Amino acid sequence: MRAIYASSLNPSSPLDGLVVGELDLAVPEGWTTVTVKASALNHHDLWSLRGVGLSAEQLPMILGCDAAGVDADGNEVVVHAVIADPSLPDETMDPKRTLLSEKHPGTLADVVAVPRRNCVPKPSQMAWTDAACLPTAWLTAWRMLTTRGRLAEGASVLVQGAGGGVATAAVVLAKALGARVYATSRSAEKRERVASLGAEAVEPGARLPERVDVVIESVGAETIDHSVKSTKPGGRIVVSGATSGHLAQLDLRRVFFLQLEIVGSTMGTRDELAAMLDFVVAHEIRPIVDGVYGFAHAREAFAHLARGDVFGKIVLEH
Repeated sequence: MRAIYASSLNPSSPLDGLVVGELDLAVPEGWTTVTVKASALNHHDLWSLRGVGLSAEQLPMILGCDAAGVDADGNEVVVHAVIADPSLPDETMDPKRTLLSEKHPGTLADVVAVPRRNCVPKPSQMAWTDAACLPTAWLTAWRMLTTRGRLAEGASVLVQGAGGGVATAAVVLAKALGARVYATSRSAEKRERVASLGAEAVEPGARLPERVDVVIESVGAETIDHSVKSTKPGGRIVVSGATSGHLAQLDLRRVFFLQLEIVGSTMGTRDELAAMLDFVVAHEIRPIVDGVYGFAHAREAFAHLARGDVFGKIVLEH
């Protein structure tokens, strides 16, 4: 079958190990298969090509966490990428959890193998390319805002580093949840685009008109001080990444005096994905798509992602 996979790892030049070719797929006992109609890229794929969370002994490894397609029984489904103990009330808390493309082959292929419970019904009115955007970045943003951020209607949100998949999803979802939304970006063009989504766009580090209830923090070291200063007493800073660096200095006096919560968040559960799909349909939300590429043009799509000028998701049609 056709697959997009890592054939080698290169921390400084990740695309050197990217191959679009043919690979066989082994299906673990008890799992099912999904014929992929559309998939989407994430920075996780670039990190894998750099060797973060992936070793040379695991190669070749099919990349990708996002996909929508048709399962072995003919059902239209969205693939949940978290592989974990299903008996846990929250599978993201499983210390042995993995994502597709870490231990098991990922979604950037004609067919992906998954546990049956990881097939979530796709709303019939949702386009394949839209559905493929949702299982990683959008699910991450949903969990950050709801389960971890406990965002209330009428509350306020700051989204750091608007432009990427998680940040743009957080802006759109927070607005639909009834929040006032502020968003930062170093790029004037991205600030203009995020303003068109309903956020008040500001430069990084700028003082906000108010302190916010929830901060969506995926940038890390460069923005965490601003996040702390921008949070109201008792507010929450929800962290899902650290693209600018994971070692940061914090003014702990502000944290304890204002009783701030700094909360980690990773991906989301199958049930959260199902709930988000219902929410997206009910509010007639469409994911922000930066570009759609044919499967054969995957290298161009990866190069686009690696340049860092993406606004929203990059999708592959199969």
